[in-house]
Amino acid sequence: MKRLFLGVIAVALIASAFVGSTTAVMGQTKVLKMQATWPASLTLYDNFTYFAERVNKLSAGALKIEAMPAGQVVPAFEVLDATHKKVLDGAHSWAGYWTGKNKTAILFTGGPGGTFGMDFMDVMGWLYHGGGLDLYNEFYQKELKLNVVVFPILPAGPQAFGWFKKPIQTIEDMKGMKCRQTGMAGEVWQALGFTVVNMPGGEIIPSAQRGVIDCAEWVGGIEDLQLGFHNVWKYHYSPGLHENVTVGEIVINGDVWKELSAQHQEIIKSAANETFLVWWTKWQRQNADALIEMQQKHGVQILRTPTEILLAFIKKWDEIAAAEGAKNPFFKKVHDSQKAYASAVVPYKRSYFPPYSFMANYYFPVEK
Repeated sequence: MKRLFLGVIAVALIASAFVGSTTAVMGQTKVLKMQATWPASLTLYDNFTYFAERVNKLSAGALKIEAMPAGQVVPAFEVLDATHKKVLDGAHSWAGYWTGKNKTAILFTGGPGGTFGMDFMDVMGWLYHGGGLDLYNEFYQKELKLNVVVFPILPAGPQAFGWFKKPIQTIEDMKGMKCRQTGMAGEVWQALGFTVVNMPGGEIIPSAQRGVIDCAEWVGGIEDLQLGFHNVWKYHYSPGLHENVTVGEIVINGDVWKELSAQHQEIIKSAANETFLVWWTKWQRQNADALIEMQQKHGVQILRTPTEILLAFIKKWDEIAAAEGAKNPFFKKVHDSQKAYASAVVPYKRSYFPPYSFMANYYFPVEK
């Protein structure tokens, strides 16, 4: 009986030690509170939650991201300043929202005009092998004086040209139409004579239903389907050049970043890069399925954006970018860096990569 009693005591002591050890491990768990600029209903938010899941798993639970949707702590467009002030530990966003601070911000999204012909992999190459990420952090830390670090995470494109209440063929067809557009892309449309209306994504459909706007761009594919564009308009044009290689960001407070261990910093970097690739491949399939549903179930006409309109856009963007570079040295510095990198990789890819349309047209001919 005495031996049994001692055995029970030993088991109890071991269990107590295990609980104490577990509590200690749990007590060491680092939790970063981060907020997105998008509501939880958007697929863009899924990019954020995938990142949070990967950080948790890669760190074996020692580092956790508390992912919050837009508005949970601060308004959507205040997440950058809130991260700087440490109201938030970090944010999941898009640099194009900060052009009011400095228009250079749009260049880190890929920018209007297609970034000299680069695609997503080229832009990531510029960021990681062409000095782009160093410029990105320099922009926030030295130009905007913000205590943050930043990494690319969200490839939200290529985006469609937009939705229209009637067919369009020329620039003249669009003049006089009130179109929802944002940022520097909106400046391009305005310079071409269109009436630009800036509004959050959640206001687009109600505004369209009331006749406040005649056309709008949002993202394209699954995002547009979920918002219900097909219930208002039936003319959907693609491609666009305003955000065809648009890249979102993960921003972390600088002090919070320094407090993380070297291992946890590497986990965040790796999770961000994995999220960029793995989420994007899933999203592209979602977009493909959404396009089929738009056409077959909702009677949407998927139309090719007229070349004349795309050329007018790119020419006007070049003018606006040159004018901005003439008065904003850092804008010019970043823009020149992108062009220098593109001047190497774009001609190379044109030589080595078969045109996408060649094999696409061979196996999946375009219906007349």
